[in-house]
Amino acid sequence: QVQLVESGGDLVQPGGSLRLSCAASGFSFSSYAMSWYRQTPGKERELVAAISVSGRNINYAGSVKGRFTISRDNTKNTVYLQMNSLKPEDTAVYYCNAGFSSPLKTDNWGQGTQVTVAS
Repeated sequence: QVQLVESGGDLVQPGGSLRLSCAASGFSFSSYAMSWYRQTPGKERELVAAISVSGRNINYAGSVKGRFTISRDNTKNTVYLQMNSLKPEDTAVYYCNAGFSSPLKTDNWGQGTQVTVAS
């Protein structure tokens, strides 16, 4: 079955960095674009970054452009999110899913990983 396992979240000070990982299994990872989403209580889940199958096409939300970098390793079925210059407003639970502009595995969200940016 499809599994998406996010990790790497932590408490970090403003201006700090984190690298999130998402290990995928149960589907043909190298055939799917992958994306990172985030959600805060009471708000809709928002798309943060997306990467195409080859990695050549990448899209970022305006709020993270220039600070976050999405990448993938198709040999490890893993997608990454490098987050630099973190701000308190980046605090959220971060999730990954298949797809470029909308999630394709909507029945298979992982548990997410908590990122908290605070001094």
